[in-house]
Amino acid sequence: MTFRDASAAEIDAVMQRAWQAFYIFRETTLKQRADLMRRIAAELEATGDELIRTAMRETNLPEARLRGERARTQFQLTSYADACEAGDWLEVRIDTATADQPDLRKWLVPVGPVVVFGASNFPLAYSTAGGDTASALAAGCPVIVKAHPAHAETSELVAGAIARAVRTEGLPASVFTHVHGAGVETGKNLVTHTHTRAVGFTGSYGGGKALFDWANQRKVPIPVFAEMGSINPVFLLPDRLRSGAKEVAMLLAGSITQGVGQFCTNPGLIIGIEGKELDLFVEELGTAIANAAPGTMLHPGIAKAYSEKREAALAQPDVATVAVSATRSGTNQGAPTLASATAGAFFRNPLLHQEVFGPYSLIIQCKNAGEMLEVVRRMEGQLTASLLATDRDIHEFAELVGSAGDICGRLVLNGVPTGVRVGLAMQHGGPFPATTDSRFTSVGADGILRWARPLCYQNWPDHLLPAALKNGNPLRIWRTVNNSMTRDPL
Repeated sequence: MTFRDASAAEIDAVMQRAWQAFYIFRETTLKQRADLMRRIAAELEATGDELIRTAMRETNLPEARLRGERARTQFQLTSYADACEAGDWLEVRIDTATADQPDLRKWLVPVGPVVVFGASNFPLAYSTAGGDTASALAAGCPVIVKAHPAHAETSELVAGAIARAVRTEGLPASVFTHVHGAGVETGKNLVTHTHTRAVGFTGSYGGGKALFDWANQRKVPIPVFAEMGSINPVFLLPDRLRSGAKEVAMLLAGSITQGVGQFCTNPGLIIGIEGKELDLFVEELGTAIANAAPGTMLHPGIAKAYSEKREAALAQPDVATVAVSATRSGTNQGAPTLASATAGAFFRNPLLHQEVFGPYSLIIQCKNAGEMLEVVRRMEGQLTASLLATDRDIHEFAELVGSAGDICGRLVLNGVPTGVRVGLAMQHGGPFPATTDSRFTSVGADGILRWARPLCYQNWPDHLLPAALKNGNPLRIWRTVNNSMTRDPL
């Protein structure tokens, strides 16, 4: 099934309707928004096997993975619903009047229509009903989703489930809109439309940077929250390697090859210090990679990009191929691959800093601790950085540990970066170019904050204030009143 790209005129009509819906949707109660998200979760379950079969056909992902991803998507929706209803994200601040100071009451209000671009590697959890959509609805913003063309039918089925939920909850239809567009112009028209107030994106650096640039070239710039990839460095510290190089190798082999390496948190760079322990680690990891079978990638475009970037990386001077899957790759399959280079080569060659999206990792061999520290200091922003280290390592490499925290949003100790828990403490976002704004997360309830802005009321009488700001605190939410957190009425 093919879908026609939305025209400029159609996008204008969509955005006009979304803008009108905004005036109604922003006035809904927190419970009404939460009820909508819970209804969407139920409608996703009601899609049954049709959704799973369609997604399997479009993405080559196995049934178990997709059923798990649908469950995760439902959990995201319900967790955002709970967070929305709790109201903590409103960040209510009240300074009551004094003899010489006014009464001030500040909270967060929705920014307006949000455009969300579906991700290619998560057809459910990061796409049409994914975290960006759920968090924007929680904030009170209408959502316009542009389906990813690689799984357009899956997106259409999910959009139908959301539309049914919107209708059942008695909300304006344009609280959620779904459009298609494989061409660049569709995305540009959505981002540059005067009624678009924010953008959510998960994908490549090139795609995210284009959206970011368009948004900043507008007469009135808008925020773009783009996740644009990461090589997620893993630092192997000496004492940890001495205590178990083989165990560490097996841990990383599973992470590199999981899901054919098609995760934004895939460990694409491994950094260690030359010596017999690192040699043993490289040998063990190389054996595991050689024994790993190729897997079919999400779609031909991703497979082609992986093949081209992998070959370009392996062709670089001073890059050695350590291991490639011993099983011959089939059509659209990605061959697990491990390469190695010196720290000097990493310093000289910017291409070695770039993500190879798939089951590929590059080992950087450093001469000493100083060179390892220089590697992290020359590294771009990342979603994650991981330390495989003992307590002794952490103390002896304190400067490295601090520098690793400077470049990432999540610092992992003795684990792998793959696997992103949905929770309030999760930070899924990092310094540029991993994301366009490292102050925010795209996972967890704090993701709602991307779609809201502060508004302060000065000297308003109680009966005219929004419920969240009233003296009696009818919503029973946590508020900071005269610098103290409380749920008590004034």
